[in-house]
Amino acid sequence: MTKRILIFATLPLLLLASCSPKPKEQWIPLFNGRNLDGWIIKIKGSPLGENYKNTFRVEDSVMKVSYSEYDTFRYEFGHIYYKEPFSSYKLRVEYRFTGEQAPGGPSWGFRNSGIMFHCQDPATIGLNQDWPVSIEVQFLGSTAGRETPTMNVCTPHTHIVIGDVLITEHCTSSSSKFFYDDAWVTAELVVYADSIIHHIVDGDTVMTYSKPQVGGDLPEGFTLPQGTPLKEGYIALQSESHPVEFRKVEILKLRQ
Repeated sequence: MTKRILIFATLPLLLLASCSPKPKEQWIPLFNGRNLDGWIIKIKGSPLGENYKNTFRVEDSVMKVSYSEYDTFRYEFGHIYYKEPFSSYKLRVEYRFTGEQAPGGPSWGFRNSGIMFHCQDPATIGLNQDWPVSIEVQFLGSTAGRETPTMNVCTPHTHIVIGDVLITEHCTSSSSKFFYDDAWVTAELVVYADSIIHHIVDGDTVMTYSKPQVGGDLPEGFTLPQGTPLKEGYIALQSESHPVEFRKVEILKLRQ
């Protein structure tokens, strides 16, 4: 009788525990909506920290890539890096393309931007280096005459594995739908150090790969050997010659 009473007394507690809400995810904003505090700018041809022609700016609580002060684009590819490296995390970015591409921009730069992650330390990037050693989540915008998926993967000075195959091509397309005009897009990146990586757009997983590593042609002065696993690094947003806006950049750290 005592055991039976104990069981009945315990059941409500077990049911209550099973119905209790999950702990709320602790997302951390990396962009504060007011200024570029916490971010480091590196634009090709300019020293670290110089915001050439006010390319990166904050207006109306939005981080903008603008070419309003350029007469022409001369391959001044830029990146804005968050101040500290990360390893395993979820990253959420809301972005949209706006306006016209800067005069002189390359054809492939039309509605082209992205997230660079597992980046080398921005302090080690050469003055005229185009892109950091990193993995790129490539953002592409579509028009009626030029439809292309977004959240593709590109590999500047790196390689990845898809399935069991080492991918050495520079870019691989995702399975995303097309996004047109100036629509806001929610991009999510899930990174487990040098293991599995997922690209998610508007809640749909459109690409999965693994084993990010150093590979291919390497920039002058970069010393890590080919095949070195990339387990962590800096996060950066791109300026590639087309105006783009970011209104949310936030991170959720994951336990390893």
